[in-house]
Amino acid sequence: MSLDAKQIQLPLTAEVIGDLHAGDAVELTGVVYTARDAAHQRLVTALDGAEGLAIELDGAVIYYCGPTPAPPGRPLGAAGPTTSSRMDAFAPRLYAAGVRATIGKGQRSREVREACREYGCLYLVATGGAGALLSSFVTEAEMVAYPELGPEAIRRLVVVGLPVLVAYDLHGGSIFPRDADLG
Repeated sequence: MSLDAKQIQLPLTAEVIGDLHAGDAVELTGVVYTARDAAHQRLVTALDGAEGLAIELDGAVIYYCGPTPAPPGRPLGAAGPTTSSRMDAFAPRLYAAGVRATIGKGQRSREVREACREYGCLYLVATGGAGALLSSFVTEAEMVAYPELGPEAIRRLVVVGLPVLVAYDLHGGSIFPRDADLG
């Protein structure tokens, strides 16, 4: 645990989100859901149709991760972030439906940045290539939706002190030098 990181208890509140700025180091404790491309497509299809949602999106934090199988004695294997831009087509719709933060790696589209500001959300980044280390912050893991998707199924994770960095905040700030400030 870093002494400089802000300790954040999930679920996120509007007050906590409003106090965070691009570049802030945070450590998350609470429930996050894993979901990647195929699960995002299913969630958006459910939002647009009559099919019920597989998880409650209001207040959710979604981690763009497809964990590896659990070794003996662990809730899951490596749990590193995947490239977030693959979910850009879905993120604004999910933010509008109540998702409060997403976790991944890499820069996002201008539409995602604008959606963070419009809906009061955060985009957080985790260290790529550190999946084995990041899994050590997971104390529980349970498959909760779409098991047929294998590693892309939605899992409910309980994390303690998961280290992330605020990449996009609701104020229009960004850690990426090529993003013009939305201020």
